[in-house]
Amino acid sequence: MLELQQVHKTYTTPQGPLKVLDDVSLRLAPGQSLALMGESGSGKSTLLHLAAGLDLPDQGSITLAGQNVSTLAESDRAKLRREKLGLVFQQFHLVPSLTVIDNLRLQARLANRDDTDWTAYLIARLGLEGLEKRYPEQLSGGQQQRLAIGRALAPRPPLLLADEPTGNLDETTAGEVLELLLSLVRETQCALLVVTHSPQVAAPLDRCLRLRHGQLINTEL
Repeated sequence: MLELQQVHKTYTTPQGPLKVLDDVSLRLAPGQSLALMGESGSGKSTLLHLAAGLDLPDQGSITLAGQNVSTLAESDRAKLRREKLGLVFQQFHLVPSLTVIDNLRLQARLANRDDTDWTAYLIARLGLEGLEKRYPEQLSGGQQQRLAIGRALAPRPPLLLADEPTGNLDETTAGEVLELLLSLVRETQCALLVVTHSPQVAAPLDRCLRLRHGQLINTEL
């Protein structure tokens, strides 16, 4: 579902070149869940952005659902994200002017996969029944993150990328949100890549890899 081969990424800074990823290779099979751990600045979020086609590597290749993301034009990468990816971030990135139900259906509509029955099921599973006409600012942090997860999964993408998905939540709420996320991922049978610094988040996933100074400590290819 996702494969990175010998990926390098360097940014230009006032202090000179900053190497963020150095010869990174990994593979995520369909239906698998993978935690990518590492300290702040280790390159975790950069890897996630590259995997989503939000940025391009300096060297190496990134293949998503059989397509080489590195060679696609921006319009084609955007189309690939709409059709193949769900994205969940630490910041919820909900649209403040849209209601709960419209936020939930947004990604599915963009992917032409708006399913009324699936939406109703998600609302129930997310614990948002009766809140469909509220706006994001009227929800708690946990409710907003559950909504963000539901929005990402509404089109039933084959791959979900999550960047510190419980980082803004208290411990109890974070545990509940993580349990819901993993349960819905199992139901939809999508692959999951989670960037996290938390062992508690990584523990239930199928596999765990660690980044240190831009390099994978235990690479699999």
